[in-house]
Amino acid sequence: MIMKMKLLILGMFVFGFAISVDAQTTTPKVRKEQIKQQKRIAQGVETGQLTRKETAKLSKEQASVNFTKRAAKADGVVTKKERATIHAKQAHLSKNICVKKNNKKTR
Repeated sequence: MIMKMKLLILGMFVFGFAISVDAQTTTPKVRKEQIKQQKRIAQGVETGQLTRKETAKLSKEQASVNFTKRAAKADGVVTKKERATIHAKQAHLSKNICVKKNNKKTR
């Protein structure tokens, strides 16, 4: 009976730890912003607002954000500093999308 109780407590501890680690590595705002930016880039391509060169540069910048996000999650914890870096890169990408979509260059 005592052994079962110890196993139950150990199991609850491990389960709770797994949930807390997962909670520290989730980045739902980052993911939502990535999807929004991908749609903006795709819309710019469809309407001809973005040239192939501009699209390639924006895609490369998007890949850099993804790399930074994966690197931040690699140790199991996304710190405030790492999160701020990701958000800053996303803000820079967002600004670049706007600039490139409105620079009068067309395909």
